[in-house]
Amino acid sequence: MAFLVFHSPEEWSAHFGAAGRTVLSVGNFDGLHLGHQKILQSVRERARSTGQRSAVVTFDPHPMRVLRPEQAPLMIGTLAQRLAGFGRMGMDAALVMRFDRALSLVSAEEFIERILVACLRVGAILVGANFRFGHRGAGDVRLLSERGKRDNFVAEVVAPVEVAGQIVSSTAIRNAVAAGNVAEAIPFLGRPFSLRGEIRPGAGRGRTILFPTLNLAPEQELLPKLGVYATECVVDGRSYFSVTNVGTRPTFDGVGVTVESHLFGFSQTLTSGKIEARFHTRIRDEQKFSGAEALRAQIEQDVEAAKRYFSERAAQRM
Repeated sequence: MAFLVFHSPEEWSAHFGAAGRTVLSVGNFDGLHLGHQKILQSVRERARSTGQRSAVVTFDPHPMRVLRPEQAPLMIGTLAQRLAGFGRMGMDAALVMRFDRALSLVSAEEFIERILVACLRVGAILVGANFRFGHRGAGDVRLLSERGKRDNFVAEVVAPVEVAGQIVSSTAIRNAVAAGNVAEAIPFLGRPFSLRGEIRPGAGRGRTILFPTLNLAPEQELLPKLGVYATECVVDGRSYFSVTNVGTRPTFDGVGVTVESHLFGFSQTLTSGKIEARFHTRIRDEQKFSGAEALRAQIEQDVEAAKRYFSERAAQRM
């Protein structure tokens, strides 16, 4: 069955009608980290064992963007990336609900009645212990359990995932990435934090100092702290070890933040197309140098540091 995406309860009902029931979870799922993955794996397994469809209900934009925009988090991934992740995890469908003032005023009771029961025909809902929903966050697992007894659905709590004694969360990942501690985010995500986007033409300085780069225009909001990183870049389905600078190019009095990657063993000149940069570890802070020669000498050291990192990682796996 192909993964289906619906953008309103009406679209969902028009497609499924009253056919079948749904095992689902509800949340923002930003970053789709190991905690999210555990919940969705549980959803998928229960759906398959009971012959029901598996689904995710998510929101766009993030509720904080509407309720308290000054406190809204920078998103780890885009909606498109989130949906692609749901599909890879084997979900049957997703309902993307536009979060606006009207939705923020829907009570928890109404959300259960109108969305979960009448529209999605929920057979089971699996969420984290701290899950809250409805106006002012009045709904919780206790309310879901009580309504489940009346409306014939099951509400279950999925225990959080802990790594080195810390509960995996989107907030912990955002904090690590924003501080430049990209290596700390890897065990939380189950993969390196990555930036994806279009290749954009640069100023051409890279080739003048013998380190050509590809310039990535990130789709995501969250960027690592300014600096140089050992990365892995994916272009045209091929992966290349690389060094990536996230910064303002202070040596050349640059304006605005750029993401520039030098790919090892890559010689093409590209000014368009897709690229993904996966961040493995931080090498150094961004610096301003006296000129191109000093910058080139430092980049040589950065390249060697990145190659050494990837070589040591490969040796550890043997």
